[in-house]
Amino acid sequence: MTNQSPAYSLRSFLIIWIGQLVSLVGSQLTGFALGVWVYDQTHSVMQLALTQIAFQAPQILLSPLAGVLADRWDRRTAMIVSDFGAGLAVLVTAILYINNLLAPWMVIPINFWMSSFTALMWPAYTASITLLVPKEQYGRANGFVQLGEALTQIAGPALAGVFYVTIHLGNMALIDFATYLFAVTLMILFVRIPRPQQTEDGVQAKGSMWKEMRFGWDYIIARKGLLSLLMFFLAVNFLAGIMGPLFTPLILDNWKANVLGYLSTIMGVGMLAGTLVMSAWGGGKRKIFTLLGAGIVGSLFLMMIGIRISIPLIAVCGFGFMFAMPLMNASSQAIWQSKVAPDVQGRVFAVRRTIAWSTGLIAPLLAAPLADKVFKPGMAEGGALASFLGPIVGVGANHGVGVLISLLGLLSVGVCIIALSNRTVRNVEIDLPDQVTPATEVNAQPTD
Repeated sequence: MTNQSPAYSLRSFLIIWIGQLVSLVGSQLTGFALGVWVYDQTHSVMQLALTQIAFQAPQILLSPLAGVLADRWDRRTAMIVSDFGAGLAVLVTAILYINNLLAPWMVIPINFWMSSFTALMWPAYTASITLLVPKEQYGRANGFVQLGEALTQIAGPALAGVFYVTIHLGNMALIDFATYLFAVTLMILFVRIPRPQQTEDGVQAKGSMWKEMRFGWDYIIARKGLLSLLMFFLAVNFLAGIMGPLFTPLILDNWKANVLGYLSTIMGVGMLAGTLVMSAWGGGKRKIFTLLGAGIVGSLFLMMIGIRISIPLIAVCGFGFMFAMPLMNASSQAIWQSKVAPDVQGRVFAVRRTIAWSTGLIAPLLAAPLADKVFKPGMAEGGALASFLGPIVGVGANHGVGVLISLLGLLSVGVCIIALSNRTVRNVEIDLPDQVTPATEVNAQPTD
């Protein structure tokens, strides 16, 4: 057994990060193009919502299994399998499109396949940070992960908006496939991740596949602070799930696809600014206050989107909303990483994601009837909502989606305030002991 050097650990983390950064840019291209293509082909919010549900479902339904595999396998192996499997789904998309065989309904099984492998990435990646980065740097490391997402949010939509009308969906998917191969190659050649030391929790978790999947849930419910924090994200994600399919129709109902690309890029700049702040700062000493404060600020920006159908307003609000998200997500991740034993983090984090994202199977389905049956007709001339909201936001069916997004923002503010007033949530970092050993102190032999 040799002492794991901090430099070696940081090097592996940065290599993984670079690979995922390139892969995420490619995924942004394909994700953007598939969403616009499906809406162009069908003009259906419901069809768009179904494709999003197909991508979310495996990350909800298969996450407990993925978490067990991430703990049982070498975590580098889990990430390689994840990237390679998802890359094959993208390659199939390219082949179908180039041969004029791709139909809108096919995006549903393709997204399901892709997401089934992506589900394995998150528990393996996030649990690896605990082994590669010292505890006092968790906030910054998670800010760095968010930074990668922000950079791809900036580059991806802007490139996608141009590529969609020049090289088209098929070639965009081929580029995405190449980025997956790049990430896999980096991990095979240059990455080594130490195995975590076994803890008492890890010994208790051993058993059948079902027992190990169940362990993650038992671990959370035994810790009231983590359970309360998880319920907060369940509520927030329910509202976000309704909003998810609405942004594309909000823009495309009023402007062309290139505007969607530009606004998505501006939102990405907001996310980049938030990640830079989080990476430099690392969050406050009490990260729960950073988390909830950012949630309130982001929700307030969301609430203002529907005031006017205006590109500058949407740009400012989108920037502010996305600025807050990295502070919120990185703070949450730092709390979980410090309070969960490293050798069971895959299982616990996977169950956490399953529960937090569970509303993703239902919430997007509410977007279409709310938008098409309630808010669009309600905001049309003579509609039930136009009489009292029209003087504020304007009259017209094209205002309906914006009003719905603003309502969801208002409800999110309420959820954040309720969580802030809950002592169990506020004191989660005080009431629960730290469960991690800093990476600089881990005695472990790098594994292949």
